[in-house]
Amino acid sequence: MKATIFVALTYLASWLLVGLYFALGGTWTMPGSLILSVVYMFVPMTVALVVQKGLYKAAVKGPLRINFRPNRWFVTAWLLPPAIALATIGVSVLLPGVSFTTGIDAMLERFQNVLTPEQVEQMKQQAESLPIHPFWLALVQGLIAGVTINAVAAFGEELGWRGLLQRELSHLGFWRSSAMVGVIWGIWHAPVIIQGYNYPQHPLAGVAMMTVFTLLWSPLLGYVTLKSRSVIAAAIAHGTLNGSAGIPLLVIVGGNDLTVGMTGLAGFAALAAINLAIFIFQRLQGDGGGMVAPVSG
Repeated sequence: MKATIFVALTYLASWLLVGLYFALGGTWTMPGSLILSVVYMFVPMTVALVVQKGLYKAAVKGPLRINFRPNRWFVTAWLLPPAIALATIGVSVLLPGVSFTTGIDAMLERFQNVLTPEQVEQMKQQAESLPIHPFWLALVQGLIAGVTINAVAAFGEELGWRGLLQRELSHLGFWRSSAMVGVIWGIWHAPVIIQGYNYPQHPLAGVAMMTVFTLLWSPLLGYVTLKSRSVIAAAIAHGTLNGSAGIPLLVIVGGNDLTVGMTGLAGFAALAAINLAIFIFQRLQGDGGGMVAPVSG
């Protein structure tokens, strides 16, 4: 019952937020789209607190796994997204019409449809003046943002998805609860995906693609949450994911937003491989039972 209330209120509040933004004349352009996206990310956390503390009068910190004590799983959560980003590059170049490049043409190609010619030219000049390839700069920036500002924003989602919802669905078992959270999480993105977020070339198909993406990411985030006993690890992984997602596109030429990159088919293949590895590891270690143990409260 708590899970149903949480999902219903999260969808209602989130989608009303987007509807209100556009009803008041907002457009999907910077900086408005960025502000809306950040506020959108904090809706699951807000609803989780309202449901857990306001409606059910239950404790928050322990049951929702708010634990700031670091452990080795925090490091795993931090390094996993860039590792998957690198794997995505390898898968992408196996696709027809896609190739690897060490130049900056790939980066410029990706921005031609969202920036003016003047802005593209300015980006080209800035990239050419850098002492290193923008790929390496983006990698470092993604890692730094992943444990700082991005992690804070991601916590706004993770307290709801991994903190409350996956806990409430833990009786289904790890894989089923992860799948259900992943699908709910993906569909939740629909209003912003339709506006062009992540899939500007295919906004409608992007809703389904985003749902597959979150379905494949959900077990990984759930795994680091349960292993670390902290939703903070999920926030770090999620934040670093957001900071690393664009990295493959800096060195890949060809393809489109449905095929290449972490949110495309290439990323899906890399994520599926990681999920398979977790599944096999669980089987070998007999880890299934401990993975779904609920927290009281």
